Amino acid sequence: MQPHESARGPHVLRQINFGAVLRAVREHSPARVADLMQATGLSRPAVTRAVAELRDAGLVADVDETAQVSMGRPAQWIRFRAEAGHVVGVDVGSHKVIAMVADLAGKVVAARQVTVGEGTDGARLLQSVRDVIAEALAKADLTGADVWAIVVGTPGIVEESSGEVLLAPGIPGLAHLPVLAELRTITPSPVLIENDINLAVAAERWCGAAVGSDSLVFVHWGVRIGAGIIIDGKPYRGAHGAAGELGFTDVFSPPEAPDPSPMLGAVSAASEQGPFERMVGTQAIAELADAADALAARNGDVLVQPDAVAAVFAAATEGDATALAVVDRIAARFARGLAALLLVLDPEEVIIGGGLSRAGETLLDAIERHLRPRILTSPRLKLSDLGGDAVALGAVRRGLDHVEARLLAHPEA
Repeated sequence: MQPHESARGPHVLRQINFGAVLRAVREHSPARVADLMQATGLSRPAVTRAVAELRDAGLVADVDETAQVSMGRPAQWIRFRAEAGHVVGVDVGSHKVIAMVADLAGKVVAARQVTVGEGTDGARLLQSVRDVIAEALAKADLTGADVWAIVVGTPGIVEESSGEVLLAPGIPGLAHLPVLAELRTITPSPVLIENDINLAVAAERWCGAAVGSDSLVFVHWGVRIGAGIIIDGKPYRGAHGAAGELGFTDVFSPPEAPDPSPMLGAVSAASEQGPFERMVGTQAIAELADAADALAARNGDVLVQPDAVAAVFAAATEGDATALAVVDRIAARFARGLAALLLVLDPEEVIIGGGLSRAGETLLDAIERHLRPRILTSPRLKLSDLGGDAVALGAVRRGLDHVEARLLAHPEA
C-alpha cells in the first residue's frame, strides 16, 4: 500500500501522535505499547490509536512471538514493516551513475553502478539512469510499483519548485532535459531532483562523519568543487538553488590568479571550470606536481589521472620533499577559498569529501595549518568516510524524508 493524497486532513494532535509513534516504532522495533509510551511520552490510548492507524497503513505488524510479563499476561509486540515500501537514491555524475534501493528503515537492499563514457551527452546519460534504476530494482526483486519515491542527485543548479536542472557543469546537454517526466514512467510515486552536494551533506549528517550535526558544511573536492550547507538542521540552497557553488569563487590575486574569464561564460559552458576549481582541483594538483617534477609525465601529457594525483599524496606521506611542497601549496590555496565560506557561515563542522578526501591526514593537517590564521573560530575539520556513496546515500535519506512527510500529512493512507 502506497501513501496517497486525501481530501480531508487529520487533526493536528492525531498527526503529531502518529508521527511520534511512527518514529519510535521504527527506531525501537520490535517494541511493546509500553515501550512506545515511554519513548513518546504519550498515553496508552494515544499510542494504541496511532498503532492502529500504522497497522491500517501497512507500516507495522504484530510480532508472532509474545513475551510473558510478570502477571503472566502476554505482551503485544509490534514491529516496523520496513519492507512495506522502498525508495531509490541515484547519483548522476559525469563518469558514473549509481542507484541504491533501500527499505523504509534506510537499509540498502540493492545497488547498481555503471561507468559513463567520456563525452556522453545528456540524452544518453538519462537513458543510463533509467537502465541503472531498472537493474537495481530487478536485483532487489522489486518493480516500480514497490517504490515510494525516487530521488536523483545531479551536479549543478536545480530549481527546487520545478525540479528542472538549470545548469549541469561537466554533463553537456543534461540541463533542461525532461528528467522528471522520463523517470516518472518508472513509478507512479514522486520523483525528485536535487543538487548532488546538497544530498551528500545530508548523508554525512545521517550516517557519515557528522551524524546529527545541525551546523555543517560538506565540501566535495575533486575535479570540481562544491559545498553543501546545513544551517539549524536544515539544508540551505539559496534563493536560486546556487548556494555552495564554491568552485566559482575568485579569491586569488596575481600571480596566483588564473586567467580571467567572464563569470557568465564560465558558468554557462558545461565543460568550463570555475576560478577556484582551476586553482585547487585535481587537474591543478597534477599540473603543480608536473611543473615541480614530483612525478614523471606520461607520454608527455599533464598528469590528470586520479592515480597520478594519489601518487602525489602517497609520496608526501612518505616524506618526499617535493611532493610535500605541492601538498602544502594546494592546501594553502584551498584554505584561502574555504576561509571565505567559513567566515560567512561559521559552521560547527566541515567535512571534506570527493576524490581528494582519500589523501588522508597529510592533506588535512596542511589545510588546518593554513586555515587557522584565516578564520576567527575553530570548526571541526574531518574527512568523509562515505567515499563515492555519499550522494546516493543522501538521495536515499531525502527519499525517506519525503515519504515520512507524506505519511505524517496523511496518516490514514
